Amino acid sequence: MTAFLVTAAYSYFLGSIPFGYLLVRAFRGQDVRQTGSGNIGATNVSRTSPGLGALTLVFDALKGLAAVAITRVLVPGSGTLLGAAAFFAIVGHVFPVWLGFRGGKGVATGLGSFVLLTPKTVLVMIGVFAVIFLAFRYVSLASILAVALFPLMALVVEPDRLTSHEISFLTAASLLIVAMHHGNIRRLLAHTEPRFQWRRA
Repeated sequence: MTAFLVTAAYSYFLGSIPFGYLLVRAFRGQDVRQTGSGNIGATNVSRTSPGLGALTLVFDALKGLAAVAITRVLVPGSGTLLGAAAFFAIVGHVFPVWLGFRGGKGVATGLGSFVLLTPKTVLVMIGVFAVIFLAFRYVSLASILAVALFPLMALVVEPDRLTSHEISFLTAASLLIVAMHHGNIRRLLAHTEPRFQWRRA
């Protein structure tokens, strides 16, 4: 139990580092929460600066990857703790203590968290995301579908790689990320969701 709590704690705090907020504040002197969707994730940051959006994507993914990597070093072979590290890093991104528990939607952090757990599945789902995004130009739709399909795809692509506990955490993380897109889902159904448009950095 102690190992689980420690893993959950450092994974949460790693995940809660608000890179999108910090980058826009440092380089633009703006609060990204006051622009666009008000989200601190890469998509909203990209509406202000594509360059900063790309950096946000990378750093948000890296913090998820770091949580799982640290756990793999500290407690090798523990599927339960690896799954917990991935899940709580995403929770930290979605509910960061530093910003009043209002964060991003968890897609990039989920990507980084899952890449050490299911690398082949991550590659497949990046392809799924890209196809849907290029076809419809809705980041939200591509994210929702890729994340929703992720646990099932992991079982198909890498059936012997994950433990039952890892699958449970993976499923919980996917449900959380999809739930955080509830506003996007409503807009998609109402045909009012804006398509993504790049702007100059």
